[in-house]
Amino acid sequence: MSMVMPPGGGVMERTLFVGARIPQEVKAMVKPLQKLDKDNFRKLLRVAVSSMEGNEITEEVFQKLQTNQLNEEIIGVIYSGLCTLLRCALRLPQTSLKADVFKEDLKELKIPDDFIVDLASAVYGSKRAVIDDASIKQRTRLPSLERLKWRVDVAISTSVLNRVLEPTIMMEMTLSNGSIHNFEIPVSKFHELRYNVAYVLKEMEDLEKRSILKIQD
Repeated sequence: MSMVMPPGGGVMERTLFVGARIPQEVKAMVKPLQKLDKDNFRKLLRVAVSSMEGNEITEEVFQKLQTNQLNEEIIGVIYSGLCTLLRCALRLPQTSLKADVFKEDLKELKIPDDFIVDLASAVYGSKRAVIDDASIKQRTRLPSLERLKWRVDVAISTSVLNRVLEPTIMMEMTLSNGSIHNFEIPVSKFHELRYNVAYVLKEMEDLEKRSILKIQD
């Protein structure tokens, strides 16, 4: 939590951009960062940014970073922490997470002052658009609905009942991954499904309007 002074006076709590609970990867890298020189920090940050851009990071890249003071374990801890820190910042729109707020949060996280400017440049610099584009392409998505066919069947009788006359909706969904799913539901369940979908959409719309989800300027 960070304390901010609103225009009208008083004190208001604000959640850090990493969330209410600081990720363990970020906590773990703070101590090694205190002993890291700026040159090696920038090398590790460039690798982390390259990973955010969607580039493959090979084992050879990390081997070249190793020195007498910077072993494989320390590199792994700092790299993991930097990637987590960048993901937390990059998932928020720049209009929501201002640069000055980002820097203040880094100080709150005990990130050395010498590294804060470089981290801000990574999040708000010229490569932001490339990182955002790569993030959209790489994110996990469920298959979308390509085509929906339906018909209404009325069962006159079954092996159990002589007279049914209850309509049933038959549906066939074709998804973007090519899979086809068939199912049938009675009209009563269809109306229940329609209502629940409308209810969830309304709840999502109301949730987006709540100020608690917005980062304070």
